[in-house]
Amino acid sequence: MHVAPAARRSYTLTVAAATLALVGTAFLESPAPAVSAGKPRGHDVSSHQGKVDWRRARANGASFVYVKATEGTSYRNPHFSQQYDGSRAAGLLRGAYHFARADTSSGRAQAAYFVRNGGQWRRDGVTLPPAVDLESAYGKPCHGLSRARMRGWIRSFGTEVLRRTGRHPTIYTSARWWKRCTGGSREFAANHPLWLADWGTKAGPLPGGWRYRTIWQYANKGRLPGDQNLFNGSMAQLRSYARG
Repeated sequence: MHVAPAARRSYTLTVAAATLALVGTAFLESPAPAVSAGKPRGHDVSSHQGKVDWRRARANGASFVYVKATEGTSYRNPHFSQQYDGSRAAGLLRGAYHFARADTSSGRAQAAYFVRNGGQWRRDGVTLPPAVDLESAYGKPCHGLSRARMRGWIRSFGTEVLRRTGRHPTIYTSARWWKRCTGGSREFAANHPLWLADWGTKAGPLPGGWRYRTIWQYANKGRLPGDQNLFNGSMAQLRSYARG
């Protein structure tokens, strides 16, 4: 999912970090899973995709998109406005996500920075809830934190996003990262929708506590720009997810 700021890191290094993030999951272009019938297709983009042709994405089946807004407390996606506003102009539901850097500052500080720089939410039926990307950060599988400190960081981030937006953030993660870095915590499942990273034609086990995935990221490339996603429901349910 994550692509590092171009001015600071090469895409090659980012690919290596993403591989570590998913703890050995192979990069692949997967056909749409068989369970996709009737489920809204979506994708997620960052600065790596640059200026996106949103009309083409819509024509290729996109119903929703998550756009990277921020990372840590110092990076903003330079293409955010074109990607976020352009996707909505083309008729997609869209939301913003933050790439967590728990190794650099508190969850509260990063949540505040995120909301100030694109992570807002409104109950308009077209704005998806804010999301936080929890994976390895530049060779640090768990951001260099213990499981207890990682859980504390997530809790702090979520509490501040809720305070500022009225929504609990959606959590993007993989089952293996979650088990390794939080100890399989069941603390967040009741209030935080799950965006599951599990590349393949069939989704695997869920992280601790979650009974279902709201969004499934099943491949890192395909017919849409960026990573490929499916919403686990109908278009009406996707709009309900947006409204809260």
